[in-house]
This record gives sequence, structure tokens and C-alpha cells, in this order.
Amino acid sequence: MDESAQARHVSQQILKAREAGVVFKSQAALFRASHHSAQLEIELTRKNIPFKKYGGLKFLEAAHVKDVICVLRWCENSRDKIAGFRILQLLPGMGPNTAAKIFGTVQRERNVGKALSKFSAPKATAEDWPGFVKLIASVRKGEHGWPAEFELARKWYEPQLVRLFDDAANRAGDIVQLEQIASGYKSRQKFLTELTLDPPEATSGEGHAAVADDDFLTLSTIHSAKGREWKSVHILNVVDGCIPSDRADDLEEERRLLHVAMTRARDELNLVVPHRLYTYMQSNLSDRHVYGSVSKFIPEHLQSFFQRRNWADHGSQPQFIRKSSVAEVDITSRLKERWG
Repeated sequence: MDESAQARHVSQQILKAREAGVVFKSQAALFRASHHSAQLEIELTRKNIPFKKYGGLKFLEAAHVKDVICVLRWCENSRDKIAGFRILQLLPGMGPNTAAKIFGTVQRERNVGKALSKFSAPKATAEDWPGFVKLIASVRKGEHGWPAEFELARKWYEPQLVRLFDDAANRAGDIVQLEQIASGYKSRQKFLTELTLDPPEATSGEGHAAVADDDFLTLSTIHSAKGREWKSVHILNVVDGCIPSDRADDLEEERRLLHVAMTRARDELNLVVPHRLYTYMQSNLSDRHVYGSVSKFIPEHLQSFFQRRNWADHGSQPQFIRKSSVAEVDITSRLKERWG
């Protein structure tokens, strides 16, 4: 149905194959752009499926994603020292010593918002301080409910994002995507408990390789998958706009990329087609969802070479699509006969 269902489906199929004896190392999920795997990465994390990503950072390892999650973590638990220190030092002019003083003040007060409002922020931080205090107090009180709290955190973080990163526009799309993922959870607490952040020594925003002897699933952009093979391969988002990418200039190069992806599979190949996709970096007046169609590289006359299956959600078995033998009905003529 959509990218969330795609992530659940692919993770289910990976576990099913593992139970049938296909180790994680013999399976892979491929995608055209690095951010296409975000939903799947979170689903794999929830299911404790180990994976290594090639071609871009793991979604939850990106510094800007960690920043926003730490805002929510500190609002959830004011004693979370790692989260508190991280977000306090996002503010301009805020160093570790000042952050330590603020954190100590917060620990002595039951009312976190009140404790923060009493603190005299450094001169360089003064302009940003009231908005920060208002955000923390509002989210902690639960005044707006979930997922509106995430929107508040995102709007507060966006100016910091522009100040901290040269590629802020691209990173902002990740935050919007994370917001869409967060909206699928019932509460802030549920969202945070289902995500696993790296320990404090791994907060540099760099990707980390799995140990060589571990059994881990491979996630990879198609570019990074060249020259490699797996027994079972899932290709995500095989829809126009993703494959081929709507930003690509060379259509034939995009076709070659799909060919590369499809020929990475030795035994089993699955092309996954979500019908609804979330759109990023759009105006407030835009529809946030678009409906996808199968990639133009696999036209109708070629689809007969594939087993076409429909997956319902909640772990249902696949349903094979069969052509209907029912005769077509001319609805317009029938209506004219009845009401003409």
C-alpha cells in the first residue's frame, strides 16, 4: 500500500527466508537513492535484524536525525545526560561547561521548564534561548499531543540545521521523512522506545561497519551493489520517480541501473512496488502523497514474465493476481438507459 507497508513486508520476507535457511548475508535490499531505505532501516531495527548499509549513512546514524531524536528523548527524560548535552550544545555560543551547569540546574528542579527559564543564557545564546525553553516545556507537558510534538521539534531545529550544515536542504528532507515515520506511532514514548540510538562514542554521524564474522543483511544503493551477488534480492520502490529517478538526466543510464540491480540476484528476485509514496521538500499547499505506478522500464507486455503478487498487511500470505474472466460492463450506457 505504501512505503511503511513495503518496509514491513520486506522485513517479514527476510525473516521468513532466514527461517528457511537463507542466512542474512545471502540476502540484500537494493534501492536507487540512499534515503529510500529509511523506513526499512527502522523496521529492521525494531525487529533486531542486523544490517550493514553501503552507499550513504544509516538513517539513524546521521547527525541531524540524532539531533531531533535527542530533543524528544530529553523531553521524555530530563535525566538523559547524553541527549541533554547534545541538544544544549546545538545552540549557538553554548559550550560543554555551560551545558553542564544547565543540566545540573535541571536535575535539582522538578519543573524542567521553570529551571530552564531561570537560567541566564550566554550572550551568544540569548536570542535562541526563549524558543528553546518554550519548546522543551511545551513538549514535556504534552500540550499538543503526538505527533504534533514532533512538528514543534522540527520547526525549532530547522534554523539550527541551516546554521550547522552546508547541505541543510537535503538534510531537511530526512527530518520530514522521520516526521512521517513518527506519525505511525501512537505516542512519543512508543516512538522512542522502538528506536535504537548508538552509544555516546558513536555520535560522530559516521557509518559503522558490522564485524566481518557477523551474519548481517546488506542494504545498498544500486551503484554500490555493482559486482556483488546474493541468493535473494529485494529492490525497493520500483516505481516511476524512483527508478528511473525523477532527477536523472540520462534515462538509459537509469535503465542500466535497474538491470544491474535485477542481475544481483542468483535465486530469487523481488521488485517491490508501493502504491503510495510520501513526498518531501514540497510547499504547504501540496498533497503530501503521490500514487506510484510500476517503473516505465517494465511495461505491461513485459510483466507477463513476472509473478505478480499482492500483499495485504499484517503478515498476510501473498495473493497471486489473475486476470478476471468477467466481461467488461459499459457503466455509462447502463446509466443512460436507467436515467435517460
